[in-house]
Amino acid sequence: MCPPRLRPSLDYVMVVFITMAPQSISKKTSRAYRSELRQQQAEATRSRILAAAAELFAAEGYARTTLAKIAAAAGVSPETVQGQGPKAALFIAAIEYIALGVAGEENVFNLDAGRAFLAIDDCAEAVDFFVATQAGVYERTAHLAQALFGGAGSDPELERYRTDFIAGVNAQIRRLLGVHRDRGWVRGDVPFDEVVQTVAVLSGPETFLRIVHGEGWSFAAYRAWLRRMLEETVFRPPQAN
Repeated sequence: MCPPRLRPSLDYVMVVFITMAPQSISKKTSRAYRSELRQQQAEATRSRILAAAAELFAAEGYARTTLAKIAAAAGVSPETVQGQGPKAALFIAAIEYIALGVAGEENVFNLDAGRAFLAIDDCAEAVDFFVATQAGVYERTAHLAQALFGGAGSDPELERYRTDFIAGVNAQIRRLLGVHRDRGWVRGDVPFDEVVQTVAVLSGPETFLRIVHGEGWSFAAYRAWLRRMLEETVFRPPQAN
């Protein structure tokens, strides 16, 4: 319980007035408004660029998609697109934007999906949520994932960004599994690092592309398979929870 708020004695209350010219207040408010407006416009422009980039990368592949094409599709100047960073970085940001609605977020628990995950207090429900979320991401980004692995083989810069991207995904998996572990849901007879790598491989984009696009499985079959694999290799049996 918070301590009760004390009422000050009137004999010792001192009121200090800080005066400021009305004109200076008006200028500060105006500058803050303009700064906020510019930021909103910049964010809207970046979102438009990332959406256009994602569509082009998915349709034409990495090599054939140029910054000039992205600029034309987004309705901005080539200089504006160039200001978003190198082509490889823009590609990774486009994948993140389509997958999660944002780009560059390093902590999954700052996202709506991460907060929803934290609110789940049942292991089976949490696994279902993870599988459904992961499959949903791949449904939105399957063609981009193909372009990513195809382009990384011939572009060293994209390969570097791809490596960093995969490392970031693995870090997010570690955060999610840490919650499972703290709640006693993860099997304890296997080192935690090995559990993280198991999930990273089972739920990774390479595995998804091989099963769905290589073998022709449906998304429903992929989801059922992924859930079964996680239950068998990562989580404690129901009777042990």
